[in-house]
Amino acid sequence: MGGDIVRKALQAPLRQIATNAGEDGAVVAGKVLENSDYNYGFDAQLGEYKDLVAAGIIDPTKVVRTALQDAASVSGLVLTTEVLVTDKPEPKIPATPPGLTTGSDEYR
Repeated sequence: MGGDIVRKALQAPLRQIATNAGEDGAVVAGKVLENSDYNYGFDAQLGEYKDLVAAGIIDPTKVVRTALQDAASVSGLVLTTEVLVTDKPEPKIPATPPGLTTGSDEYR
């Protein structure tokens, strides 16, 4: 379970970059993962798959390390606490149409 969380978390940045570039993030991630070359990736600016190191597209080590540490920290916390706390969604109350007074509390 924990390995699956980390595996999916590692794909998230690629998927988001591809989505921001107007591509289908899942398709791009799948195509990149099919290739066994670790340098192979997606150039979002040109919309091409290529050897990213040869193209000069690299992430600073500190940025990558920090992202992995944060993801591991959160996944470890979720796995050990067994509980997550979130905000309770507020019910949506319809707005009063302009010029309408109903005398009821249904509209505010």
